[in-house]
Amino acid sequence: MESIFTISNSRLSLRDLDQVLRSNINLSLSENSRKQIVKCREYLDQKLAASSTPIYGINTGFGSLYNKNIPKDQLEKLQENLVKSHACGTGPEVPADIVMLMLFLKIQSLSYGYSGVQVETVQRLIEMFNNRVWPRIYEMGSLGASGDLAPLAHLSLTLIGLGEVHHKGEVYPGEAILKKFGWDKIHFKAKEGLALLNGTQFMSAYGTWSLLHAHRLLKLANLIGALSLDGFDGRLEPFDEDVHKIRPHNGQLNVAKEITELLAGSTIAVQSKKHVQDPYSFRCIPQVHGASYDAIQFVTQSFLTEINSVSDNPNVFADADKIISAGNFHGQPLALPLDFLAIALAELGNISERRTYQLISGSRDLPNYLVADPGINSGLMIPQYTAASLVSQNKQLCTPASVDSIVSSNGQEDHVSMGANAATKVYRVVNNLYSILAIELITAAQALHFRRPLTSSPQLEEFVNTFRQVVPFIETDRELHIDIVAAENFLKQYALKFPV
Repeated sequence: MESIFTISNSRLSLRDLDQVLRSNINLSLSENSRKQIVKCREYLDQKLAASSTPIYGINTGFGSLYNKNIPKDQLEKLQENLVKSHACGTGPEVPADIVMLMLFLKIQSLSYGYSGVQVETVQRLIEMFNNRVWPRIYEMGSLGASGDLAPLAHLSLTLIGLGEVHHKGEVYPGEAILKKFGWDKIHFKAKEGLALLNGTQFMSAYGTWSLLHAHRLLKLANLIGALSLDGFDGRLEPFDEDVHKIRPHNGQLNVAKEITELLAGSTIAVQSKKHVQDPYSFRCIPQVHGASYDAIQFVTQSFLTEINSVSDNPNVFADADKIISAGNFHGQPLALPLDFLAIALAELGNISERRTYQLISGSRDLPNYLVADPGINSGLMIPQYTAASLVSQNKQLCTPASVDSIVSSNGQEDHVSMGANAATKVYRVVNNLYSILAIELITAAQALHFRRPLTSSPQLEEFVNTFRQVVPFIETDRELHIDIVAAENFLKQYALKFPV
């Protein structure tokens, strides 16, 4: 059943964005938001009628053409031309989930009433969302500075009957989708095209999607890490609360507590050990996963600020009688956290692959490659290669985008954030990490079999039993690509309590 999500000035949470992605919701505009949008637009119309003073992007050209004044009778054409000329994205198509978030976040940002758009424009964007009309947008083209210009231009083309959209599995030209729903073309007023194109919604959508999965992946990394610890016959002492109280990083404390709780009741964990300590990939789970936990918390706060903000330019302050051209579209507040998030997630994959390696190494009374008859069977030899290749690619993807900049618009836009590239990179890191953790899960579950009749904790045994419904125990060699894909899907769908 469809539910209604009301666009208002109430603070958005990550849970709200998770609902947008996972639930079949429709949007509605609150009466207060409608009034704010109308008030801002009326103020701007009155300002333009009473004065010919140049106001950037409203009655002037854009970028380095800021000194070109535009006659009043051409202001609509100016805004339409802006959307057309900036729709020059290239590369792969942006996935539907990201487009959905872009559309939602653009509606939210415009709803605060500082952008000077018509209420009809916001309402049309809502109608597009509610009818699952997703514009075709392309991955490359944004410098993450004057807003995500090219991607947001493609998002906006539909309003004027241009571009293409996806709707119910088919691709429609913009004009055809307007005709299908009986929608009139939007006639942009002064400033509207700029309000649509200036903004960080491309970066924010990719980042929000990645952040939602980051919280999930951290929980999964702890769960699978605990299972691997039992599979390796690891020691519990490194998770003792007293150890972490004397180095009380919040993430470290939380992870140590979670691993301890996950292993409660394990007969493997409490048995007498031959070895006096474990490799770092097991012993230092609280320190490594904990550092990623703290990084994810920082990124979460940065994004919660951003998704509850106005990020276009100029900003229209009707109550204060001010129109200010400034820099709220600049992506630096997102670019740095996005790079940080990529590093934090890559490290979860890095340590995961090391645990996989230890489990297949023939140590701790486990058979080589976790197969009963190694030699004739290669067992789990090659999945570790795959994990290693993914970990290495993630390291390469962690080269920070935010340290880069390139001059554009004839020097007027002389520092850019490259936040859009940071956003698309972290998206790939997230997907790689699902594969890396899937391989560790296959490996840890296989190792647990060789610890029988001892058992892990009731919670972990239930987790493995559920997993075994989709990936059975490996008796002899088989096509493990199928198992890896099944394990990835299992991790993406496994029920976890929403973490934030």
